Amino acid sequence: MKVIKDSVHDHIRVDGVARDLLDTPEVQRLRRITQLGTVSFVYPSANHTRFEHSLGVYHLACKALENLDIDGQQADRVQAAALLHDVGHGPFSHNLESLTYRETGRYHDDVHDLLADGAVGDVLRSHNLEPARVAGLIAGDGRFGQIVSGELDVDRMDYLVRDAHHTGVPYGTIDHERLLRELAFVDGELVLAEGNVQAAESLLVARALMNPTVYSHSVARISKAMLRRAAERLLEQTETDAATLQRMDDADLLVALRSSETTSEFSRRLDERDLFKRAVWAEIDDVPGGVIESGHEEVRAFEREIAEIASVDPESVIIDVPRRPSMTESTTRVMVNGEVRSLGQQSPLVAALRAAQYSQWRLGVYCPDEMRESVGHAAVDVLGLDIDGALVSEVRDGVDTTLDRFME
Repeated sequence: MKVIKDSVHDHIRVDGVARDLLDTPEVQRLRRITQLGTVSFVYPSANHTRFEHSLGVYHLACKALENLDIDGQQADRVQAAALLHDVGHGPFSHNLESLTYRETGRYHDDVHDLLADGAVGDVLRSHNLEPARVAGLIAGDGRFGQIVSGELDVDRMDYLVRDAHHTGVPYGTIDHERLLRELAFVDGELVLAEGNVQAAESLLVARALMNPTVYSHSVARISKAMLRRAAERLLEQTETDAATLQRMDDADLLVALRSSETTSEFSRRLDERDLFKRAVWAEIDDVPGGVIESGHEEVRAFEREIAEIASVDPESVIIDVPRRPSMTESTTRVMVNGEVRSLGQQSPLVAALRAAQYSQWRLGVYCPDEMRESVGHAAVDVLGLDIDGALVSEVRDGVDTTLDRFME
């Protein structure tokens, strides 16, 4: 057994299959992948890693299993899945996942091949655990997969608290001890026991507050978009392929970007925090549905057209189109008056939080500071935006702005 001091959960006891997995290269690699990617451009202390988070998820999974009275080999599978659930992440975590998925067809939780081979596969088989079944749990398959990946999963419980702790914001606080204590299986479905609607709402509120403040902060989005564009150029114009990129860590990617002439300018800007600025910051009602639903190639075509009209280098224009707002946590199941209900059905908070999420959605068009005016006007025309609330100029420059709510 090993005891590890954690900044969030205090002492974490690691035993059994998890102890043997801990020092495999695949798990140790997570020490070199930051949990929040480019969020550290906004919150300098947000440098915690996927390794810390994986330990926290394992710790909470152990508590959930104890409270659910699950032991033996099934508990070993869930514990292994909890510790391994992020081994498929590429550098800077989710920041490049859309790019690598387009090239490989795999998300970070598709780890069947990764678990079957190498040291991880050897450790699992030495504990009589089938790698394929552990990989299925990571993907959320079956009854016990809900503990690792589901609406009430221990992954979400850890990252909300951990991300709030390391960024210093007061919004990710949840009563995870109560959530774990009140978990129950009803007809094979993981639910919260009677009287816990408010505990379920706390997950929803924490996620809703963390999103605009941390995960979708404008500077984090700009730096993420720049990193993604640099990595895309790396794949297009060097011998690096997407499979290789997925197995890099943060340092590997930064070295590759610095070493290639085609990506060196993006690398310099990221190293020096000389980031693009927002030329457009448009609300969802100002953006045509066809733009929101555009695929990657369509977005690149828009960027080239905007650059041509604005007479700038096409690589100086980045369009950032988030997915339509969604709230998967609203499907969390809770017991109310003896029956299982979805949180969305039971809680009046859900509708209000959905409306808030809708109002927070923004399409961004980014470019170097000196190009904002020309790029902004070109983007409004090309994308067919309603100009009210779309163009952004910084108030401190003494220029009028049509959007009064933005952070830099």
